[in-house]
Amino acid sequence: MTKAQTKIEIGGSREWLDSTLDKLKLKMSAECARIGGSIPYIPVNGRYADWGKRDIYWWTNGFWPGMLWQMHQATGEIAYRDTAEQVEERLDEALHGFDGLHHDVGFMWLHTAVANYRLTGNVRSRTRGLHAANILAGRYNPAGQFLRAWNDEGSHNRAGWMIVDCLMNVPLLYWASDETQDPRYRDIAIRHVDTVLRTTLRADGSSNHIVILDPNDGTVLDKPGGQGFAEGSSWSRGQAWALYGMALSHRHTQKAGYLDAAKRIAHYFIANAALTEYLPLADFRAPEEPVVYDTTAAACAACGLLEIAEAVEEHERRLYVEAAIRMLRAAEQRFANWAPDEDGILGGGTVAYFSEEREVPIIYGDYFFIEGVLRLSGQSAHLW
Repeated sequence: MTKAQTKIEIGGSREWLDSTLDKLKLKMSAECARIGGSIPYIPVNGRYADWGKRDIYWWTNGFWPGMLWQMHQATGEIAYRDTAEQVEERLDEALHGFDGLHHDVGFMWLHTAVANYRLTGNVRSRTRGLHAANILAGRYNPAGQFLRAWNDEGSHNRAGWMIVDCLMNVPLLYWASDETQDPRYRDIAIRHVDTVLRTTLRADGSSNHIVILDPNDGTVLDKPGGQGFAEGSSWSRGQAWALYGMALSHRHTQKAGYLDAAKRIAHYFIANAALTEYLPLADFRAPEEPVVYDTTAAACAACGLLEIAEAVEEHERRLYVEAAIRMLRAAEQRFANWAPDEDGILGGGTVAYFSEEREVPIIYGDYFFIEGVLRLSGQSAHLW
């Protein structure tokens, strides 16, 4: 299922948007030429290493091609397409290796193979996308009605682990059902999202990161803190995954309950981000000190807010669009690096609250920033 992009009125932000687009085109043209078919993650001293040589299964390996496909859609430049296809071919090693793959195959192949197929009709890419969708569907637990997250770690069994991030991966299943006219994939996606609604989202619009279920019947066993500050806290990027993920499930199913959930999460996110001038903290319930921001949460949430804006009536739209613009502008004005000879666009990203990688450029922050900016300008590709 696809949907025409709703025209988004951005009012007095037009000058900022136009300026940002110009800088984005210069930066991405330079990065495309310099990085090429390498797979970036976090730059060190202004340069990306090829993360694909370190871990071809890493969950972020699809975001650089996603950035390239977005820029190809916006500019028509062939170099972006050719470079994205180089990375897609490299990921065949992971697709065929299999053992290192887990629930994030959506992140890895929605923005590589499925993007290629959607935009060019490449049949080989379609096959890759369906292969990835079958791997994701194979992680479904029918007794508990959820998609298993991570693989076991040593002797640590994770058969009942489910994480909120997976809401961003289930669009791969919706696409597979639409593409094959087979409802099995869609049914798995819906059952998983319904389980998330029941077990992971809280009444106030906040969300847990991890929920551990009994794999035999789906009974909730534990809700550990995950990448946030502590159990019961509110990891902001997890909130962004929930916000955008629920909005995307509404796009693909038109289920009103999913849109209602997305709006509830959005209102919680906006209220908390507004307290820190629309630069979200890494955890909304962390202690006041130290102050740790996460611009990747801002960029992802902004895209989710713009998705909601396309789904609501015109009189509701302004709230979501204005909040998205405020987050993107705040992140750009404080943390963006527009130097064309240095890698990474959006600094201020934090992998996890207790991570060593705090307030640094991270490739998925750049992806969501580009998607949000292009979406505001009406030039983005729908890759979800």
